[in-house]
Amino acid sequence: MHHIIDHPLIQHKLTQIRNKDTGTKEFRENVNEIAGLMAYEITRDIPVRKTETETPMMRCVTHELSRDIVLIPVLRAGLGMVDGITSLIPTAKIGHVGMYRDHKTLEPKSYYAKFPYRMKKAVVMVLDPMLATGGSASATLDKLKSEGASDLKLVCIVGAPEGLERITRDHPEVDVFLAALDKGLNEQGYIIPGLGDAGDRLFGTNDFPKQF
Repeated sequence: MHHIIDHPLIQHKLTQIRNKDTGTKEFRENVNEIAGLMAYEITRDIPVRKTETETPMMRCVTHELSRDIVLIPVLRAGLGMVDGITSLIPTAKIGHVGMYRDHKTLEPKSYYAKFPYRMKKAVVMVLDPMLATGGSASATLDKLKSEGASDLKLVCIVGAPEGLERITRDHPEVDVFLAALDKGLNEQGYIIPGLGDAGDRLFGTNDFPKQF
């Protein structure tokens, strides 16, 4: 199942990162802020357990998260979403998956993977700003399943119907969260209208103007 999180603040910030004249600093800040705002909705159904807390006035029953939260940013663009979520969930554990897309075949290639322990019982969020062909996301989900992860959520900012269809076909049980579902892909596999290459814009390795 997919979810479009269309909160006005998210849509406003999405406009900023779509703008070709938005520089690296502003782009990075807005991506992190969008991820943090999305986390509120994504974690709505996270299980909690009762506990007791001593307030300055008395002892009372309260609640706390009952399961670990694991963030898996897909390198390198996924790194741009981590701080926005850990600012809300500072106890989250963080793994990394290195994937790149072969620009000729558009197929994902893996070059790195490092995961926290105890993923089997954790809520695992795969982070990648762009869901284009869905190849990298699907391969990452396959890898996480092979490590025992079962409660998986794919968190992207902008997606294309082609990528969403791929994830729905390959991983029908995984919830996909997006801030926007765009028209589709161009011949090079980039999302249209999209926002360009998220990794390049996050780290200043492109030719967009006003980067510094």
